[in-house]
Amino acid sequence: MQKYTWLIGVDGGGTGTRIALGDANGVELARAAAGPSGLGLGIARAWQSIEEGCRAAFAHAGLAFDWSQCVLGCGLAGVNNPDWLAPFLAAAPPVAGLAVESDAYTTLLGAHGGAPGVVVALGTGSIAAVLGEDGQCRIAGGFGFPSGDEASGAWFGLRAIVWAQQALDARVPLDDFARALLAHARATDRDSLIVWQCAANQTAYASLAPVVLAHREHPFVAKLLAEAGV
Repeated sequence: MQKYTWLIGVDGGGTGTRIALGDANGVELARAAAGPSGLGLGIARAWQSIEEGCRAAFAHAGLAFDWSQCVLGCGLAGVNNPDWLAPFLAAAPPVAGLAVESDAYTTLLGAHGGAPGVVVALGTGSIAAVLGEDGQCRIAGGFGFPSGDEASGAWFGLRAIVWAQQALDARVPLDDFARALLAHARATDRDSLIVWQCAANQTAYASLAPVVLAHREHPFVAKLLAEAGV
């Protein structure tokens, strides 16, 4: 006997969360977005973002929100760490059903409709995955910030901020690129930049990526783009 009314798809990473709301037949009713829900940023924050996105989707559809009538399918960054996944599951609201997989796997399923295929995903993090004819998912990359995530937004930001640091030291010119980075970080000198960096996480560094891409003609940025293969 069916005990749920709504199906919710959750795509969560270090920059944001996307929600798709559907009825029990899988007919999409609404979409919404919320803050980051990658597990590396904290379990409470992940559930807060997911709930905010779900409530927004229900509001867009003109429906009353009720966890007990919802089945959630979540593709989230960080679920490969059992020390994060276990408390995430333990903190789940009283939903009718919950399935949690890595965002790489759900991206594969969504991109190819469950058929074999390959995806390369770049966002706050980066990962490549393949779904074989045998149904097995194989992954390359995805080791996370700060040592992995090649060519991701956070990877660009982590490297770009070095230009701002050196500009404040007068080791490189305090040019438009350096000033744009400092403005984004709301930093005016060494001390204020250090304050920003001490508080910065993966999401904060990823937020610098648009600044980097807006200065793609800059020699330092050109080298980063070449290294990233963009």
